[in-house]
Amino acid sequence: MPSSLEIAKNAIDNFNKIQRYMVLAKDENAEKTYAALKEEYISLKAILNIAGVNLSELDRINA
Repeated sequence: MPSSLEIAKNAIDNFNKIQRYMVLAKDENAEKTYAALKEEYISLKAILNIAGVNLSELDRINA
């Protein structure tokens, strides 16, 4: 079973990856892709907030 630290690291890695894809989708005007990624972004942001991760420096989207 993964530790809390491993779970948090995985969520942070996924959060950063989703943000990179969201920036690309926005630049390419891929509205449907951006909307789908935003759903994942919101879920990961909620998980990280519950885990007590300070997102002030990690969150580049601020949506």
